[in-house]
Amino acid sequence: MEKQKFQLRTYCYLDRMQPQFAAFVGTITQGDLPVEGMASLYVEMAPGNEVFRTVDIAVKATEAKPGAQIVEREFGMFEVHSLNQAAVLESGKIVLDRLGLKKEERIKPKVFSSNLITRIDPYQTQLINRFRRGSMLVPNETLFVLEVAPAAYITYAANEAEKKATIKLNHISSVGRFGRMWMSGTEADMITARDAAIQALDALEGVEG
Repeated sequence: MEKQKFQLRTYCYLDRMQPQFAAFVGTITQGDLPVEGMASLYVEMAPGNEVFRTVDIAVKATEAKPGAQIVEREFGMFEVHSLNQAAVLESGKIVLDRLGLKKEERIKPKVFSSNLITRIDPYQTQLINRFRRGSMLVPNETLFVLEVAPAAYITYAANEAEKKATIKLNHISSVGRFGRMWMSGTEADMITARDAAIQALDALEGVEG
């Protein structure tokens, strides 16, 4: 029987969940609820169904708790978190060891779209608010929109942006072919957030997808 071949699409460690990021994740997670200050690890892989076995490995290995376990058309993604950074790092190491993978084999994130929309119109504001799960967008704010692949890297981009700028996190979508994020605030803060997010993604090592 041929040995199973895995693709490590995303291996994304967040050292400290920021307040708005943690609050947003709490609105969408179906697993253990995270809080500000926790460390978190997002892993996306193929084949997608392998996520079930992988989550089992991760949560049995340490005290880290699972917040997400998702399989969509092509890929599987999971997240674990803990106030203990060492536990999160250890769970990730054990998962990689069991799958016969190395962190360096992850796909390097790629930014597909980055936009700043200044003085956003009231009508567009209302449309966006119909679909957001986070903070309300209000007219005349600047909206920062980011699209990356693989999708789960958008979580890292959002958390790193919040470290550097005063932001309102409107929405994150981290499952599927692309990850997307909306955040808003002043124009100056959104420029800072954009630069922080893109620089953080560019600094991550990996292979070309």
